Amino acid sequence: MDEGKQLTGTLALAVFTAALGSLQFGYSLGVINAPQKIIENHYARALGVSLERSLTLENNTDLAEEPKHPSVVMYWSLSVAIFSIGGMVSSFLVGFIANLRGRVKGMLMVNVLAVIAGLLMGLCKMWLPHIMVIMGRAVMGFYCGLTSGLVPMYIGEIAPKAYRGALGALHQLAIVIGILLSQVIGLDFALGNDEMWPLLLGLSGAPAILQSFLLPLCPESPRYLYILLGKEQEAKKSLLRLKGPCDTTPDLEEMKREKEEADKEAKVSIRSLIFSSVYRQQLFVALMMHLSQQLSGINAIFYYSTSIFEQAGVGQPIYATIGVGVINTIFTMVSVVLVDRAGRRTLTLAGLGGMCICAVAMTVGLKYQFDLPWMSYVSMAAIFLFVSFFEIGPGPIPWFIVAEIFSQGPRPAAIALAGCCNWTSNFIIGLTFPYIQALMGCYVFILFAALLLCFTLFIYFRVPETKGKTFEEIAAIFQKKHQMAKESTELDQLKTSSDA
Repeated sequence: MDEGKQLTGTLALAVFTAALGSLQFGYSLGVINAPQKIIENHYARALGVSLERSLTLENNTDLAEEPKHPSVVMYWSLSVAIFSIGGMVSSFLVGFIANLRGRVKGMLMVNVLAVIAGLLMGLCKMWLPHIMVIMGRAVMGFYCGLTSGLVPMYIGEIAPKAYRGALGALHQLAIVIGILLSQVIGLDFALGNDEMWPLLLGLSGAPAILQSFLLPLCPESPRYLYILLGKEQEAKKSLLRLKGPCDTTPDLEEMKREKEEADKEAKVSIRSLIFSSVYRQQLFVALMMHLSQQLSGINAIFYYSTSIFEQAGVGQPIYATIGVGVINTIFTMVSVVLVDRAGRRTLTLAGLGGMCICAVAMTVGLKYQFDLPWMSYVSMAAIFLFVSFFEIGPGPIPWFIVAEIFSQGPRPAAIALAGCCNWTSNFIIGLTFPYIQALMGCYVFILFAALLLCFTLFIYFRVPETKGKTFEEIAAIFQKKHQMAKESTELDQLKTSSDA
């Protein structure tokens, strides 16, 4: 069967439906930033600490000059940070939810959380807005922690081998489209104003409603049906729905071998995965890939972008920031096209290496932008290139490569651990970056350049290429490495004992 004929309408529907969860994740990430001053003012009013002149919002510059009350700062910080905390906690439950009722029903179940979160934020003016928004953001973070694991897992399991990378990268594409959408809708003349901001936040839950109608039309993962439940006929039906009329024997044979291997092993929980020497290589690679994404400095770039654009004389820095969002989306599309041709390893190396060079250019631009006005444009160019390199490889690939390098048994636990690593490092960067920036000033990007260099070297020496390989072949690569490491350890022990 020609793999080119395997992109069916049912497969497209299933991937699109799953990616709606990722779109919601991206929207929730970006939506809180645009109306910050307006929301802070509503918090101040609800807390009874607002000044008389801040009761009208006709001139936002007044709000920027008005000193913020410590209570407002605390509640605002909590509104932003609670999202990551929710994600950190729920990422541990990805494996449990995925195996409880299956991937499709799992995604359907967690949509209840997204709708509740959307209602809490959308109706926040009916009670205390600061409490309602924080509750909504916490529930939405909890939902996004689950969906950021369930979506790549489902797409990775239903995608044909030849298109697994491209379809896997759609998770990140949907995230960046969600961020861009939140930036555009969050503009003052749209929903980012005094009257409409609760609707802006409440729309976070809208994709979950559409997804809930579409999920019952999507086939369950054949790998889940066969390997976990042992339902061969149902797995075959699911394969035929996803691939169209074809010979399912090769796929079923591969799943049969994987099931036999999984049956030999004890059930892989998160705890046993951490302490297992068999999966240590894969787990180390998975965690380092996610760390490379979050510790690359991408969040710092977004943090710095508005001030750099202001320094460069851009009249409306918010539009330049939206420009960064557009670049984000375009280059994620480039990654979707290239990932199954160039390969995961190649694109990640190119992305991290390019980001490293851009981080050095950023440092030079920031250092000399006051002495040499044209250096501001160097900084601007470095921002756009940094984002481009990020989305070519380090942005999308960590999300789906974890599903590729682990077999069916440990996959849910591995995705849960990698997701928790991603959310935790994201939270730590968000919490500590302002302090690191205050300490290091413009040299903060040298720190990121050093980290990027380390990640580039790690991926060059330790991460194999998974393009075009079956799950079985990828597992064999790591088993071979594990066996070599084991033999090397045994040899060292023999040498030590003979020397003694």
